Amino acid sequence: MVTDRLQKVIARAGVCSRRRAEVLIQEGRVSVNGKPVTRQGAKVDISRDHVRVDGNRIRPHGRRTYLLLNKPRGYLCTLSDPAGRPLVGQLIRGCPPGVNSVGRLDFNTEGLLLLTNDGEFANRIASAGSHCPKTYVAKVRGTPSRAILARISKGLSLDERKLAPCKIAVVKQGDNCWLRITLIEGRNNQIRKMFDRVGHSVIKLRRIQIGYLKDARLKPGEYRHLSRQEVMRFLDAKSDTRKEA
Repeated sequence: MVTDRLQKVIARAGVCSRRRAEVLIQEGRVSVNGKPVTRQGAKVDISRDHVRVDGNRIRPHGRRTYLLLNKPRGYLCTLSDPAGRPLVGQLIRGCPPGVNSVGRLDFNTEGLLLLTNDGEFANRIASAGSHCPKTYVAKVRGTPSRAILARISKGLSLDERKLAPCKIAVVKQGDNCWLRITLIEGRNNQIRKMFDRVGHSVIKLRRIQIGYLKDARLKPGEYRHLSRQEVMRFLDAKSDTRKEA
């Protein structure tokens, strides 16, 4: 009999982060063998105990899966879509149960995306901070001045919230220039909103790096499994106190 803390079991099942699981337990939304559990630190054996969150049973996924996908434009990072638009999960052959994207790239954004059924790992990557910066290249309308780029780099205010500083470098000059942007936080549509604010809307956007991880060999729609060393490097990275929306 192998037992583990209830919040850890929920996180590993990919339901949510461990911290969020603690909240669900406190709110009485978790049951074990038909009985509500509100005590933090309760232990369960997921292979024998029936654990439910909001009435939905959690099942062990078996082998944990960690994938790096080069997301094409025109795909959604969700499990379903009423409009029937393409989903990133459809790009994964025999996609294991519980595998979800870590964070999201919007419908028209392409580039690197991690997918996993390990909730703790997902929370580690999604949480903002210098331990896991995300780097993008963006084609924007016109050529922003140095003053505008400096203003963005220092951290704009969006939706009445101050953004963390970011790094911006010009990659290619032209009528519509290309920029390299590195964020240590990732609010919804942050890059598009930042450049809309300064009058240089984004035309194309691609994520090229997550933390230390990049892979220029992956073509749009292709994916690969992470090595154990790659997974452990993410888990061993130190985080700061910033939070991601």
